[in-house]
Amino acid sequence: MFDAMRKYATRFRTSSHPETAGGRERRTHNLFEAAAAYVAACAEDDQDRIDETAAWVSPEALSFGVSELACRAVLALAREREETPAAVARDLLGLPAA
Repeated sequence: MFDAMRKYATRFRTSSHPETAGGRERRTHNLFEAAAAYVAACAEDDQDRIDETAAWVSPEALSFGVSELACRAVLALAREREETPAAVARDLLGLPAA
């Protein structure tokens, strides 16, 4: 299942061709770029930037990108803290240890 999702995501990751819109060049953002910018904007509570980055890709692609970013972040923190991903995820969400 994850392989199918990764293949689907690869199409978006490699699309960065400029398009013309109203006579000016418009850059196409990939889903991971959009997810990173969206999450950073949410963390900074920057509503204008949230709205802008949410429009870069489809809602489904953004959701997938944010999910992938969350997984990678939890894994990186788990390695850094030498804890399990489950423990790190619960800690980040403020949940009691299982």
